[in-house]
Amino acid sequence: MKSRMLVLLAAIAMVLGSASDSEARNRPRRAKSDFKANKGFGLGIMFGAPFGLSGKYYLSESTALDFGVGAYYRFRYDDAFQFHVDYLWHPVVLAKTDAFWLPLYVGVGGRVLDHGRDRDRDFDDDTHVGVRAPLGLSFDFENVPLDIFFEFALVVDFIQDRDDNHDIVDLNSSVGIRYYFN
Repeated sequence: MKSRMLVLLAAIAMVLGSASDSEARNRPRRAKSDFKANKGFGLGIMFGAPFGLSGKYYLSESTALDFGVGAYYRFRYDDAFQFHVDYLWHPVVLAKTDAFWLPLYVGVGGRVLDHGRDRDRDFDDDTHVGVRAPLGLSFDFENVPLDIFFEFALVVDFIQDRDDNHDIVDLNSSVGIRYYFN
């Protein structure tokens, strides 16, 4: 697990070190409930469950693909690694200022979680596959190519080891920041 963490930290350093000058595009002022993205593809870091890389790619003015690759350390599982992808909708903007917009987003997606043996209990190496339902807020900055997000995601695992005694329902929560390249 330590080698996975080192690879993850090296990837984060490369992404942040390769950031070029970029600016957010201006977006027209619209009705309160009508979000219009002014960014394209962003990469950054998320803290929480899991800790790792976060990415977001806007498919249209109000829909996006979101992904995360990260690790857990002694959080519910012993040394775990997670990958997730979600399809997001931004149905409402809760606040608009000259500095940022605050859209609420909801989505549906999936995750794969691989965790190691728990030293305190009798769980072997195991892989879970589940459906995610994220709900979050994004501070979408108007004049800089950044966003800061807060997210909770309900996860229901539908594939896991038959001998695994873990719950099939999980909760992911994270806070993060992403830099947008276009």
